[in-house]
Amino acid sequence: MNQQRIVLASSNPGKLKEFGALLADSGLEVIPQASLGIDDAEETGLTFVENALLKARHAAQASGLPALADDSGLCVDHLHGAPGLYSARYSGGHGDAAANNAKLLRELDGVPTAQRGAFFICVLVLLQHANDPAPLIAEARWHGRILAEGRGSGGFGYNPVFLPEGYAQSVAEMDDALKNKLSHRGQALALLHARLRELRA
Repeated sequence: MNQQRIVLASSNPGKLKEFGALLADSGLEVIPQASLGIDDAEETGLTFVENALLKARHAAQASGLPALADDSGLCVDHLHGAPGLYSARYSGGHGDAAANNAKLLRELDGVPTAQRGAFFICVLVLLQHANDPAPLIAEARWHGRILAEGRGSGGFGYNPVFLPEGYAQSVAEMDDALKNKLSHRGQALALLHARLRELRA
């Protein structure tokens, strides 16, 4: 059976690495949008699901292929859900993880442990074509809290400052296999796989 080719609507190197590992046994041939000369979509949505739809539609339109997109971020209770949609550019520049983490820790300076609750969220959207009226959508959240300082060097983004519920390691201290099993992205992909299996049954 031929693999289904889909375009992955992301240019984030960290996400591409995670998706590569998570989709290795999926039976899908995943093509990063940049390899097809497709630029990132403008994220003008007000929610994670709106932005994921915008990204998937943009990649499907430009490539003529089914498209998978995610929109994800970190929502901190004490900050009323910030950085939220602006997680990648919280400090002003896009994708400057060190500056984003430093700003987050400053914002939470002096806030007690009990009030440092947070969750990562991932919304995945799979469109069969740009005008698909019935996209497959999967959402997952990974709960934990924000540490007082960063720990570990693995992963990307806010991984050093996020301590998952029930674990003593920050995400940046976890090995990739454990992180991919527990993460918001891993959970959302598992849900998406389940939905695809139901449709194909």
